[in-house]
Amino acid sequence: MSDLAAFERRISAALDRIARRMEGQGPGAPAASGADGAASGGEMARLRQALEKERGANSQLSERLHQIRQRQESTIAQLERRLARLTEQLDLQSLEMLRLKKANAKLMESNAALRDARDGGALESKLVNRSIAAELDALQAERRAEMAEMEEILAELKPLLSAERRSG
Repeated sequence: MSDLAAFERRISAALDRIARRMEGQGPGAPAASGADGAASGGEMARLRQALEKERGANSQLSERLHQIRQRQESTIAQLERRLARLTEQLDLQSLEMLRLKKANAKLMESNAALRDARDGGALESKLVNRSIAAELDALQAERRAEMAEMEEILAELKPLLSAERRSG
């Protein structure tokens, strides 16, 4: 990309020098008198031809640079959209994993209370209910985490499937 910009600057500078020489303003401009006039006319035609050639090359390079910039902007926009989507999925998974950890900690605490009550011989229905509720919360949190993971997988597969449909 920087090479194209450097070429464009060099070509522009060359075009400026050629234009100054053609107008007779630059150093070393040919004198248009007598017998030198015919040579100067040929020299002017050659310089005009070189100027047009350089302008064409400059135009082509400018167009290539424009196309490269458009592709780069398009690629950057696609990557930014993908990054936003992946960040959103990561946030969702992090939230679900936090819920799962909390539910599992609650389940472990309830199970420990149940073991203690069983060992003490005073098993209360309140402890059993709390343990069952904790286990249900843990199962639901695990389910949400699995759903978040499935959504991430589907999000990755959708572009591949749509590309396959377009090509097939």
